[in-house]
Order: sequence, then C-alpha cells, then structure tokens
Amino acid sequence: MSEIVNRVAQSKLVTFDLEEYYPQGSRLQLDIKEWLYEDLILKEKEFRNQVALHNWEQYNDAYVALNCSSDAIVPGWAFMLISTKLQPYAKKVVLGSLEDLETTLFQSVIEDLDISDFKDKPVIIKGCSNKPVPPNAYLWATIKLQPVAKSIMYGEACSSVPLFKRK
Repeated sequence: MSEIVNRVAQSKLVTFDLEEYYPQGSRLQLDIKEWLYEDLILKEKEFRNQVALHNWEQYNDAYVALNCSSDAIVPGWAFMLISTKLQPYAKKVVLGSLEDLETTLFQSVIEDLDISDFKDKPVIIKGCSNKPVPPNAYLWATIKLQPVAKSIMYGEACSSVPLFKRK
C-alpha cells in the first residue's frame, strides 16, 4: 500500500489571499439626505448649520462613504465641505456607497503592494474570503502579479482555474 502524498503541500505554488490585505477599521456611511429640505433641496444656510452641529468625532479612525440616498441634485461643494470636517478624523473618505469605499481601499492596497515575493513563482489567487473583497480587487491583483509571476491561477489549490502562464 503506497503512502498518500499531498502534492499541493509539496508544490511551489504560492497563495495570494486578498483577505490578508483587508484594511482594518470600521466602515461608516454618511447619508446627507436628512440634511436636505424635504430630503431633496439643499438650502445652504441650513445645510451649513447641520454640518456645524454634526458630531464628527464619531468617524475617528473610520473609513467613510459619503452619499445622498434621495434623488436630490447635490452640488459638489457640499461633499467637499463635509470632507473638510472628516479630514482630521477619518482614515479615508469617498463619495459613493460602502461598496465603492471597499473598492477604493483595495485599489490603494494593491497599487502599493510589494510583489517581489511572487517573482517567477506559480501563484494562485484565492477565490473565497470571509471579508468583503470587491470583484475589481481580483482583476487588479491579476494585473499587478502578471508581470512577475510564472503563472496565475484562481480558486483553491485543489480546484484552480488557470488564467496566465508566462512563455
């Protein structure tokens, strides 16, 4: 009877797990709909008053997504004004949804990533995670790794999909 050999464990395959690069910190959404007259009209004086009265310290060390969930047309300066109040507290501020925020965070992480450890190695980009990894992050990781990796696969070592192999 022959010994069972774990070929995956013995391979030179390197796992790239986007979850490991997940930026730690709370994610908060600031919806300005309630600061508008009838949820639709921005009246400058009242809006500035709402901004002045808001507790900005609650965003300390948080990632913040700014948006307006109503169909109001909000001038750009309104979000710019809010960003001046968030700047001393928030780690990052984006205009959009929490998903937009997550996408922006991962874009920054991947752009700044040192990928020298993956040079000339077969890489598998892990396909599942317990944290919210946006779909674009997988594309950016592939593009970032392609110039250095020997090959790139997606999924798990036992059932991966080949994506790229250097010739």
